[in-house]
Amino acid sequence: MNILAQKARLRHYKRLNSKFLKDAKELLKKGDVVQASEKFWGAAAEIVKAYATERGIKTRTHNDLWQVVIDLDKKNPALTLLQDFNQAGYLHSNFYEDELRPEAVAAAGEVVVEFVRKIESLLKPSVK
Repeated sequence: MNILAQKARLRHYKRLNSKFLKDAKELLKKGDVVQASEKFWGAAAEIVKAYATERGIKTRTHNDLWQVVIDLDKKNPALTLLQDFNQAGYLHSNFYEDELRPEAVAAAGEVVVEFVRKIESLLKPSVK
């Protein structure tokens, strides 16, 4: 991928990340925990895609996303990225199962917000 295409993709993932976080918070306020769950998951996935794209790593599947997070967690264990991404994964499952209480979705959503902040801190300054 050439540098211009890479920068465009990074902007795209960052824009979606911000949109999904905003949407998730609004949906949670409205009581739509199922849709909020999926938007929080989407925000986590998009920031991982941004990180991966910056480093030339393809992320076409959920497994690819998990591998990026696992590798990052090994390099930065103090950040607890895998633990945080697990919370995002629970939210993704909740989109299909609708079994989490609103309080659980809100708590996991806060973990996702923090996860996004942590990954953003690992991005190169021009991407932030």
